Amino acid sequence: MKDEAMKKLRGKMENCKYGVIVHGEGNINAGMVLVGEAPGSKEVELGRPFVGQAGKNLDEFLKIIELERKEIYITNVVKTRPYRINSKTGRKNNRPPNKEELMFFKGRLHEELKLIGPALVVTLGNTALRAVTEEGSIAISDVHGRPYEKEGMGFTVFPLYHPAAVIYNRALRPVYLDDLDELKTYIKK
Repeated sequence: MKDEAMKKLRGKMENCKYGVIVHGEGNINAGMVLVGEAPGSKEVELGRPFVGQAGKNLDEFLKIIELERKEIYITNVVKTRPYRINSKTGRKNNRPPNKEELMFFKGRLHEELKLIGPALVVTLGNTALRAVTEEGSIAISDVHGRPYEKEGMGFTVFPLYHPAAVIYNRALRPVYLDDLDELKTYIKK
């Protein structure tokens, strides 16, 4: 039944005007879902979330919290790659999703979460945190590394910095690792 509902939800997103869809993947009966911002070039190329450089950090993340990828469900708020063309190189560069993209995909993310029914949603970065909680002004820097409850969500949110943030800001690494220890402790309760 969940499989059919997931196929139907995915069908709603096919042929959208924003580009190639990278659907979530993993255990649709998982108690924990990871939500990132959007796929990058490697994710689009392979058709899977979190397989590029951020995926390597995610693998480390999963090792630290003692979970395997197959035990959880992994998705993004936006299911297509937001990019801009670099005027000097002509190449595609990732960019944050715009409001239109967020509005199109946010409802589908909430349908996806409702269908899976996790107890815990781990948000990776501000975009995921704001989309999941539907709080536009909440900041990851204020709530990272601890459970976040909001009435009516039906699950606990555990906000973390996005693994890509650690790539671009090495100073975040100790904070990120501490947050992962907190998440591991929370999961093992």
